[in-house]
Amino acid sequence: MVPEEKETRKIIKASALSYTMGKDDAPKVVASGKGEAAEKIIEKAKETKIPIYEDAHLAESLSHISLGSEIPRELYEVVAEVLAFISKLDETYIRRPQK
Repeated sequence: MVPEEKETRKIIKASALSYTMGKDDAPKVVASGKGEAAEKIIEKAKETKIPIYEDAHLAESLSHISLGSEIPRELYEVVAEVLAFISKLDETYIRRPQK
């Protein structure tokens, strides 16, 4: 007898951050969820052309932060890397010829 292989489905987690340079002290968690809620966060980001950055460890860490709360100092460096990535995407998009 061969045991059945159990299908392991990865639980998706997603968080959305908001940060306004010069206004906010640190990025804030404005949305967070797992499963269907995470899928809706990702879907909304795609609809509104908000860049998506995939990092399972960061998503896990952000999932423990209350909505509206600033990220803790321990996450500053990794979130700064994400913001730099998004900034480069914005620059590339702006420089691209518009149709």
